[in-house]
Amino acid sequence: FIPLQDKHFITSNLDEKDSRRVAIPPTIYQFESGKILFPKDGEMGGSWIASHENGSAAVLLNGAFEKHIPQPPYRLSRGKIFLHIIASENPVTRFDRLDLERVEPFTLIVFEKGDLYECRWNGSKKYLKQLKSYRPYIWSSVTLYEERILKKRELWFASFLEESPNPSQQDILHFHQFTGDGNKDHNLQMERGALYSTVSITSISLTTDRADMKYLD
Repeated sequence: FIPLQDKHFITSNLDEKDSRRVAIPPTIYQFESGKILFPKDGEMGGSWIASHENGSAAVLLNGAFEKHIPQPPYRLSRGKIFLHIIASENPVTRFDRLDLERVEPFTLIVFEKGDLYECRWNGSKKYLKQLKSYRPYIWSSVTLYEERILKKRELWFASFLEESPNPSQQDILHFHQFTGDGNKDHNLQMERGALYSTVSITSISLTTDRADMKYLD
């Protein structure tokens, strides 16, 4: 999440199993609450990043605070829960009220009415925290990256912002594509043999009256 004077950028790398590479590029879908723009998981029908015409935007990450042991079967996929939340006029309120029993742990970053929130579900309890929307943040999925790597990525992000204090969307996409230390396991565009790799990068540019989404497959 990067706030600038006249716009906000929200950008996400989707690190996924190679067996789940199929995705439908960003399309505008009509919901009861209005139009929502998002790429769709071609297998499960959910999503991980979206922008609502009411100005809200959100990103989904797997896991809450620490790596968990999956305990399927789950009642609903996190990607479908994500769409149900972002389809609300007040996504944070919907997260707070939603029954998440038998839903796998996740972290949800929500930008709503100019405010930024971090919503976490650890499988048994919800955690909701309002963040300072005037400062930048970076997150990485705890299911894929250990604490040491999370800290390393935070340092890369800080260095990027120091060198580019007023980045363009293209600058941000370049950061998400090419930042790292040569270790493909945890470069921002990652690759772990035949297991996991970065399958797409999506960036939303938000102004007071427009959302622009760039999608790199």
